[in-house]
Amino acid sequence: MGKETQGPPAAGSSVGGPGKLRSGPSAAGVEEKPTPRLLDRVRAVIRTRHMSFRTEETYVAWIRRFILFHGKRHPVELGSEEISAFLTHLAVTGKVASSTQNQALSALAFLYREVLRCDFPEPGEILRARRPVHLPVVFTMAEAKGVLDELGGTHRLMAALLYGAGLRLMECVRLRVKDIDFGYRQLQVRDGKGRRDRATVLPDSLVEPLEKQIERVRQLFEEDLRSGRGGASIPDGPGAAPPCERDGASTRGGNAVRSPLDLTA
Repeated sequence: MGKETQGPPAAGSSVGGPGKLRSGPSAAGVEEKPTPRLLDRVRAVIRTRHMSFRTEETYVAWIRRFILFHGKRHPVELGSEEISAFLTHLAVTGKVASSTQNQALSALAFLYREVLRCDFPEPGEILRARRPVHLPVVFTMAEAKGVLDELGGTHRLMAALLYGAGLRLMECVRLRVKDIDFGYRQLQVRDGKGRRDRATVLPDSLVEPLEKQIERVRQLFEEDLRSGRGGASIPDGPGAAPPCERDGASTRGGNAVRSPLDLTA
């Protein structure tokens, strides 16, 4: 069994074997384009399928660890035995949870099927991480109110939206003014889990705090425009920002492509 190398390589680094870079003039005298590095190919396929940035980060990290675990050998040289060894190592040495082991398996299946375009070598005998059985812990209304009472400002408003509207954390962070419908008392969740849109309730108790927050960020936005710093990125659109900037405001050029009245500003 191979040993995992300590410390990750530079982002997008290539690995040995069939995926190495090739450049320079060909025999016909025409300069060949460099072959994309393996991890860059993974990112490109993920973005083509409009998968989330978090999925991209997670899959690239697992694939990198898999390659390092087997001494930087290219995945086309590895089969079911090597995949089983890596997944077993995660359970035995890494002591990861069952969901984490399954996540690593999904990343490797995506690599072989979608990026390398070859049959996924189904792993053989894998020592599975045990999934502990836990009863869910649900706050009572009094307990939830006690937690909210300990918070203040924007953090309290966000926590109240998570609890009262059933938003996930990143759904709350990405919520924009245009997604709030005070008339129907509902919120529009854009690109939620599975890249699906959905509508959810807006509690009456949060109407006034939201209106005050909108007015506050509107004033901040107008101040940014006056100073030439207004603007926001458009993910997956023309001139889209890099993934690291997908969820944040972009101020390059000072062009306000849309009103970034983020509630968390």
